[in-house]
Amino acid sequence: MAEEQPATPPPAKAEKAPEKAKAPPEPKLFVSAWPHVRSEESVPRIMWTVVATLLPATLVSVYFFGWDALYVLLLTTGAALGTEAAIQRLLKQPLTIEDGSATVTGLLLALTLPPGSPWWLGIVGGVIAIALGKQVFGGLGYNPFNPALVGRVFLLIAFPLEMTTWQLPHPPMLGVEAVSGATPLGMLQVGRLTGKGIGEAAEVNLWDAFIGHIGGSLGETSALALLLGGAYLLYRHYITWHIPVSMAATVALLSLPFWLWDPTRYASPQFHVFTGGLLIGALFMATDMVTCPTTPKGQLLFGFGCGLFTLLIRMWGGYPEGVSFAILLMNAATPIIDRYIQPARYGARGSGASPA
Repeated sequence: MAEEQPATPPPAKAEKAPEKAKAPPEPKLFVSAWPHVRSEESVPRIMWTVVATLLPATLVSVYFFGWDALYVLLLTTGAALGTEAAIQRLLKQPLTIEDGSATVTGLLLALTLPPGSPWWLGIVGGVIAIALGKQVFGGLGYNPFNPALVGRVFLLIAFPLEMTTWQLPHPPMLGVEAVSGATPLGMLQVGRLTGKGIGEAAEVNLWDAFIGHIGGSLGETSALALLLGGAYLLYRHYITWHIPVSMAATVALLSLPFWLWDPTRYASPQFHVFTGGLLIGALFMATDMVTCPTTPKGQLLFGFGCGLFTLLIRMWGGYPEGVSFAILLMNAATPIIDRYIQPARYGARGSGASPA
């Protein structure tokens, strides 16, 4: 019988090597996409603030022109809101009329229209402003031109008679009926074209122009109301001083030599600043954050161009007012201004401060 072999003992288990203590994780720096500044501001908050700052000019227009102003304001703003809602519904996009952007466009357009204009004029302008001035480019933030000015210029070219028929102020509480009359810039153009110099424009009381007791578009008659609204936008940092100051200063400084040379032929700088649409354009339209340059130097150049074109059209053009055309022309130049006037790279000095 075979001798039994002792069982082979099981191999000894290898002792577990002591675990090394885990080193604490190295701190990591996570860099997110710029900008890094956080703010509580939002598009609706900014837009409704702009609407609020336009209320002084709106209330002054209703005071001086009554129902003739009110229905223009309501119809034009309603047409802008309705057009935006209809286009977004047609394209199956979320409705954004509550953000206030269409309200701003409609209200600004209404304030550039004559009081007592035909009911359909504001509706056509509101549709054009939103459809061709904003939505055709993709909506808010993509439009290269100020939508309200697109609507105004379309109306001015398509319906010149309706856009240049003005009323003199007639506060309803004083029992005064509507009376048609020329605007200060209209008087200036008639005097220029007839060879009579500034003509009846010399009789315009600049204090009346400052408070709003003159003929003109609904929102351009009271410089005081516009300055109050613009001052609040500056206070809230929604706009900066660069465009309004450079635009107004350009008009004033370039008109000064002509006025000093022949005050019977050329209007004074204060006449150019306080009459017409210069202030509403400089404070509320040229400063549109979507269509103006982003840098302070670029904004100064932008304002200079707006002022230059405004004065050229007023003094030698075929229209008595040039603000709308001037701002749209400079809107077209905004991309090239932003291209060649750029902010310095963070931390760069000397010749390396300007990015390629």
